[in-house]
Amino acid sequence: MAQVVATIKIMPESPDVDLDALEIKAKEKIAAFAGNDETKSEQEPIAFGLKALKITFVMDESQGSPDALEEDIKTLEGINSVETIDVRRAIG
Repeated sequence: MAQVVATIKIMPESPDVDLDALEIKAKEKIAAFAGNDETKSEQEPIAFGLKALKITFVMDESQGSPDALEEDIKTLEGINSVETIDVRRAIG
């Protein structure tokens, strides 16, 4: 099976949520789901000091949809929503 590159967008409940701590916890769940720790993250400004956390990671295509990962990340404290915003086959 091929590898896919997926990106999830995590919206915190408020600008007061510590995105660095949230990123660490989310990456732990991604590593447990995807089986590796190849990730890239960025903080995207939204409005009025609120920032979204976008994490891109590599997973095996045979795992199917990252919907189960979304639900797992939603259980973390301080999260308003989690959405998969991109899934592509890796080339190379």
